[in-house]
Amino acid sequence: MNTTTDWIGRRVSSLLPGKGKAATAPATSTPAGASPPPTPGRGKPAARSTRDRLAATLRQGDEAMSPRMLRRTLEELRAIIDPRVSEVEGGRRAEAMAQLYLGATPERRRDLWLLMSEMFVADPKKTADAQARYAAALGTPDEAAAEVHYRRATVSPRRRLLQRFSVYPGGVVFLVEMRAEMQPHLKGDKRLLALDVEMEYMFSTWFDVGFLELKRISWDSPASLIEKLIQYEAVHDIRSWADVKNRLDSDRRCYGFFHPRLPGVPLIFVEVALVDAIASDIEPLLDESAAAADLKKATTAIFYSISNTQVGLRGVSFGDSLIKNVVDTLKQEFPQLKTFATLSPIPGFRAWLGRQIGAELAALGDKPRAELGRAVGFEPPAAEHVLGALDKPLALDTKSPLRRFLMGAAARYLGTQWQEGKPLDPVARFHLGNGARVERLNWAGDPSAKGLKQSYGLMVNYLYDLKRLDRHRAQLAQGRIPMSSEVEDLLKA
Repeated sequence: MNTTTDWIGRRVSSLLPGKGKAATAPATSTPAGASPPPTPGRGKPAARSTRDRLAATLRQGDEAMSPRMLRRTLEELRAIIDPRVSEVEGGRRAEAMAQLYLGATPERRRDLWLLMSEMFVADPKKTADAQARYAAALGTPDEAAAEVHYRRATVSPRRRLLQRFSVYPGGVVFLVEMRAEMQPHLKGDKRLLALDVEMEYMFSTWFDVGFLELKRISWDSPASLIEKLIQYEAVHDIRSWADVKNRLDSDRRCYGFFHPRLPGVPLIFVEVALVDAIASDIEPLLDESAAAADLKKATTAIFYSISNTQVGLRGVSFGDSLIKNVVDTLKQEFPQLKTFATLSPIPGFRAWLGRQIGAELAALGDKPRAELGRAVGFEPPAAEHVLGALDKPLALDTKSPLRRFLMGAAARYLGTQWQEGKPLDPVARFHLGNGARVERLNWAGDPSAKGLKQSYGLMVNYLYDLKRLDRHRAQLAQGRIPMSSEVEDLLKA
């Protein structure tokens, strides 16, 4: 252990479990200004704010750190960004703190997040003064200088703290993993949002596409890298080494974006099948016994799986640049490729239909409602009748009114449903945001248990028409989801 680690380790041992007198000693009395112990039948007292805890004397209830521990930890976090120490020394102190964090309990880690989120904010007075100065300078020769002054005033010490963690080798990985650990807690504790948003902002800069390298992943890649594919595949689980070998065969391509601070780990990767037509069924693509396709006849690249690997980089967009780079790379290797499309899941469809079934039935015309009623044996058909009959979609006949109803509902889900100005379905949101259009719905495209649970087995093709990507983005920005005439016809079903 170096001198910096010794120094900070002696002073912040409170992060480690079982260290210090107060680590195991429960509070035995109620300090002045603190909430009293819970009275039987009245529940627990309200949790104290971080500032209240810092000003208190004794630990309360199930708080992880005592007030004294909390204050000491805050001092050492501030010492990391002490203006009197060099960037290198600040990085060493950050590294020592990171090592202590890794040995801490989950509860004490959460206390550290709260300190970083709540106690490293921009000075409100300086921010208000700079804002007033900027407002007064608008339209004058001093406007530009006032704007710079305002921007600097709004930079929080939290940002400098994160930068110090990035100085030492492994620091960026530490921060990414720490943010991943925070994600499940954000909804229940809004106090953490400031830290989360600051980290997302920093990562968007550090992981800008200009710093990323596109690499092909093949069967000849290191085994450790292929194991990462197995670990992080999020769309279609890789079942065996034979499965992953099939996905890396001669008629396939797999590409990932890599960053120098996370060596050997793709931040995002895409699996591509080179075929002679737009695929409608995932099973042939995942068939380990199928012979490799003739690359001379390949006219179509099917993106059938895109997986992000780092939860801690949530909100940092790689997909648009990844697809553009992969398309350019494929066109160089295979000039005959004319069509670029996906074969994608529809992960939110079944849950959405379960909520919207009443409205979907009410919107039907008299004739299709009567046909649906006869198909389920109840006229008029109620929600429970239709949902029950849809429980085994693979058994439905081609001309079944239930099948027609389901395809129409899926088209409306993908083509008309929005959330906060973006398409409701997460996969649709990704591809449509990149300029693709909804091209075709595929019955029984994924008959696996996962596919049936997500979307009654339906899959969708998104088409990347390279000449119309900007047009489709503009259409989406105007509140209209780009789709083929085939899908538009299903909307009327």
